[in-house]
Formats: sequence, C-alpha cells, structure tokens
Amino acid sequence: MRDRIRDMGDASGPQRLLIVVSAPSGTGKTTLCEAVEAILPDLVHSVSFTTRPPRSDERDGEDYHFVDETTFMQMVKKGEFVEWALVHGHLYGTHRLALEKHFAEGKDVILDLDTQGAAQLQRIYPRGIFVFIIPPDLKMLEERLRQRGTDSEEEIQRRLEKAREEIKHYREYAYVIVNDVFEKAVRELSAIIVAERCRSLRMDLSFLKL
Repeated sequence: MRDRIRDMGDASGPQRLLIVVSAPSGTGKTTLCEAVEAILPDLVHSVSFTTRPPRSDERDGEDYHFVDETTFMQMVKKGEFVEWALVHGHLYGTHRLALEKHFAEGKDVILDLDTQGAAQLQRIYPRGIFVFIIPPDLKMLEERLRQRGTDSEEEIQRRLEKAREEIKHYREYAYVIVNDVFEKAVRELSAIIVAERCRSLRMDLSFLKL
C-alpha cells in the first residue's frame, strides 16, 4: 500500500489539488465546502467514513459513509484510509482509493477534516492546500451549536473546549478565513482555490509547444 497520495497525470499535465479545510465543530466548514463545490468546476467534496450515527437530515453516501466501529477498524488494518482520527468519541476517515479515483478523473478534491486528520495529510501530502476556518468569536460558535439542536449541554461544552484547543493550530495552515459572513467566506475560499490552480507548477502549458 502506498504511503503517499500521488498527483495524478503525467509530468506535463495539470497537477490536481487536495484542499483540506479544518475548523472547530459548528463553524460551518462542511456547508462552506459544499457551497464552493457548487461554484467551481472540477471540484469534488470527498465523502468521509464515520462511526457516528447519522443525524435526521443526513443520508448515507452523501453526507458520510456510515459504518460500525468493527467495520471501520478492519478498514484501518487494511490500510484503506489515507487519514483517520477519533473526534468527539467517533471515528472518521478518508478513503485512499476514493481520493485517487477523483484525481484520476481530473478532479480537485476538497476535504473537511479536524486538525488531527489535517496533520496526518500534511505529513504525507505536503503539497496540499490547508485552510483553517475560525468563527468571529466563541459566543457565536456556541450559538451555532445550540441552534443545531442535536447536542446535549454536556456535549456543547465539550465541543467548545475542544474548539479552544483546535483554534491554537491555525498557524499550521497556509490560509485562515474568518467565517463571520458566510457569502464572504465562500468567496475567499473560492479565491484561494482559483489562485492555487493558476500557479505555474500546476498549469498545463503544453499547448505552447516551446
């Protein structure tokens, strides 16, 4: 099993992007990634595997691939995940073959991961684009968590404490976006991806025949 994700395509072709977006729970990273996917062509929001039970509005295979812990750990042992982590008491992982399939199809891939998963990908995919999303303040983050109506008071407090720890990692990311106005955050994340696509090392300029 390979220990690094390859850029797909030959040396003269365009190199695909892996965009990793991290944020504390409730900051809106998944919604943000989906909004940018809807705007930009050739961008895929990869669906992760998780042992977390689905929420009432979530569908298997669209929001997550929901599996039990035994199945998840069997996949870990087989080396099927390029990254995986225990987050808020549940396991999450990104399937290696799913990423390579998207790259082979000429797609850029955007992932929303916690800081543990992002750190793993930074080690094995240093050319990835790493973006950290932060809330304007923790009070607004708390309001967002309460508005979801899915967590107990104990769980909300646990997520807020973890958010304080996660925010400390923002310096490990190349880009930081403050998600105070959602439309503005969407524009900024889209601009980052477009700019990275225009970097000379990723451009296919073979048509110039120099």
